[in-house]
Amino acid sequence: MMCCWFCIAITFTSSAQQNVQFTQYMFNGLVINPAYAGADEALSLTFIHRSQWTGLDNAPTTQTLTAHTLIKEINSGVGLTLVNDRVGIHKTLNALGSYAYHLHTGKHSYLSMGLQAGVRNVRNDYTSLMNGTTDPAAINAYTARTFFDFGAGIYFRSPRVHAGLSVPEINTQRFYANDSVMNRFNPSNVLLYCKYRIPLSAQLALEPSTLLKYLKGLPLSYDINMNLIYREVLSMGLSYRAKESVDFIFKANVTRQLQFGYAYDHPIGSVARVSNGSHELMIQYLFRYLKKNVESPRG
Repeated sequence: MMCCWFCIAITFTSSAQQNVQFTQYMFNGLVINPAYAGADEALSLTFIHRSQWTGLDNAPTTQTLTAHTLIKEINSGVGLTLVNDRVGIHKTLNALGSYAYHLHTGKHSYLSMGLQAGVRNVRNDYTSLMNGTTDPAAINAYTARTFFDFGAGIYFRSPRVHAGLSVPEINTQRFYANDSVMNRFNPSNVLLYCKYRIPLSAQLALEPSTLLKYLKGLPLSYDINMNLIYREVLSMGLSYRAKESVDFIFKANVTRQLQFGYAYDHPIGSVARVSNGSHELMIQYLFRYLKKNVESPRG
């Protein structure tokens, strides 16, 4: 039994090192950088549901809801990010508020500086693994703690180039469930994101992008993505997540306000031997409308 507890502790300690990840982060910049708050220049609501490694028992599932808007009068954006994450017996709920100041650096370019702060609630139900054992290590093995989280970032955007550097969650915490089990949270990922738009014709554009992810003690990780955009209505993409998956992405603008997205991650390498594919659904709504008395070019 003590060996079992040791394995559980090691598994959770290592899995808690990385923040939850999403494949469609390029459509929802607030999940990786607080400086993105207000960048859509309208009230933006985005919901993403991710099912990781479908078909496996107790596989990770994650839901996130983000909301942010621009306060034009003070060149600022404010936002809210809620993340619900579950991996087996471990559950985490994050609630973070964001503020970004947008500095006008050109006719259509901005440099934004952002901060975010909030709380992280962590619950671990080790007792559900004990099956009625009287092992002393199982006593009071249900733990729940709430921690303060803080993050920061900078973000540059223009019609062609987007680039951002962020540390979304800086706080490091640890606590002990008992003498045998220690949970460590070290979510201080450093993220570097870059995207460039290449017009191909009046109707087509290509957007290559990359996301570099650094965490002390782990090898540098990265995503490489290529999206093909048709008439600002359909987007089809292919991503490579280093030594982990090849990802297929599709997004459709049903209206100027309503957008749907879907991503499928196909595992590769050593990950493919222990996991199935991952699915991710996104719904986004922008409270953005055409001005009155202006005829739509699609009319």
